[in-house]
Amino acid sequence: MHAFTKRRSGAVAVAASLVLTAVVTAVAPTGATARAALPEVAPRAETDALFDDDEGGNANADDPAIWRNAADPDASLVIATAKEGGLRVYDLDAREVQSVPAPQAPGPDHAPGRFNNVDLVHGMRLGSGTSDLAVVSDRGSDKLRVYRIDGGRPGAPLTDVTDASAPWIFSGSQEEVDGESTAYGLATYTDAATGRSYALVSQNATTRVALLELTATSGGSVSYRKVRTLDLPASFTLPDGTRWSPCGEPGEGPQVEGMVVDPETGTLFAGQEDVGIWRLPADLRGRPVLQDKVREYGVPAVYDEPSDECVAGDDPGFGGERVSADVEGLTLLKQDDGDGYLLASSQGDDTFVAYDRERSDDYEYEGGFRVSAASASLDGSEECDGADVLAEPLGDRYPNGLLVVQDGHMAPQDGDREATGFKFVDLADVLEALDD
Repeated sequence: MHAFTKRRSGAVAVAASLVLTAVVTAVAPTGATARAALPEVAPRAETDALFDDDEGGNANADDPAIWRNAADPDASLVIATAKEGGLRVYDLDAREVQSVPAPQAPGPDHAPGRFNNVDLVHGMRLGSGTSDLAVVSDRGSDKLRVYRIDGGRPGAPLTDVTDASAPWIFSGSQEEVDGESTAYGLATYTDAATGRSYALVSQNATTRVALLELTATSGGSVSYRKVRTLDLPASFTLPDGTRWSPCGEPGEGPQVEGMVVDPETGTLFAGQEDVGIWRLPADLRGRPVLQDKVREYGVPAVYDEPSDECVAGDDPGFGGERVSADVEGLTLLKQDDGDGYLLASSQGDDTFVAYDRERSDDYEYEGGFRVSAASASLDGSEECDGADVLAEPLGDRYPNGLLVVQDGHMAPQDGDREATGFKFVDLADVLEALDD
């Protein structure tokens, strides 16, 4: 038997408004191949470390989004969440150009804003023109926060355009918000047929995902309305006929965080952290398919409250062969004619997994890689939470594109203080590693 620590994530909220029966696909075993040594890529740059303590402003790196400045690709930006530390904006040298604070707590007994995930919307009509937007899931207040991106303001490219009347997403009262079963993971997309933009938001400590339509007000701010919700399964029938649920604190469900939408096919890929990667229609209509499972899928475990750990039993061998829980940081590497990869962070073994993007190739496994140290002062990525990739030229620094990954243990800064940050990786190196 062995034990593993579960991350605290809050209480469970209300029952589902739409529950679908899932279709679970078989995953062909690849044992020795998947566990063999993977190619390594080294980062070209890293951000300054963020520290999750009072002195550091309780800043904790989580999720990045890459914004390409079409007018000047060398002036492109990386927008990243820092939880209670708000947002950080970096240039392509990984230098901070703007820090945006999270909202203050609405009262002395309430939580402040806590920015979890970020994604982009391009060309949304606001007022008399169009704007690119950074959309953020605010876990502390159970809302979306929306920021207009202006590449012509190099020192302060983000402007808050969140409508003051934007509603809670999952909560019905401030008391429920304080229970922390709030907005968590996030993915955005724009429907090519209608031009409408949407955000998909997961709920902390449950299996629920909500579809929100982003709406512009006459005053140039942005709000949203809930379209529908879907609950992914919380328990599963194993091949031996037994039922299994991932271990967690009492009352918590196996949550989703990493999500990404392929806008060309309208497909949502969602990482249920202790289960695997789901594939389903982005409009949340239809039956979700479990594309791949974490290695720990089906392992019996019991939560031990004094140690805050799940004590696991013997592995019955029903899990996958490529991803170790938690599955995190899903991002889409889009190439021409539908080519490309779905990338996922295999947090449990500090690797990244690549699947074919094309439906015609059945989203097959294509390989993996590690982001390893470039030098004694520029380490790799460990326990990666969030990632983003862009396969477009970004000036002289990254002419082939860029991959940005969160690093859960920035070295050598990670000593007595918890230090996190982001690594910038040349996409050419990633593509070469996947071609090996």
